[in-house]
Amino acid sequence: MPVHKSAKKRVRSNERNSVINGNRRSRIRTFIKKVLLAVKAGNYEEARAAFLAAEPEIQRGVNKDIFHKKTASRLVSRLSARVKKVKAA
Repeated sequence: MPVHKSAKKRVRSNERNSVINGNRRSRIRTFIKKVLLAVKAGNYEEARAAFLAAEPEIQRGVNKDIFHKKTASRLVSRLSARVKKVKAA
């Protein structure tokens, strides 16, 4: 258990940030899921629109320290490849 005043404050702020970060992570996953569902349906226009909405959300996750920069880059790259594959098909 924290003893110092600053340690008690850190526990409170960690709890708040944990909730906020969880919400952000969930939002990003929802955007990714929309892209994947559109790809699975084979709808290129919908997949492209969902991808264009998801990419800035993923990058925002990097700025907010939800994801590492390279993790986000890998996610965007793989989503982009899937969307392009739908267009080719």
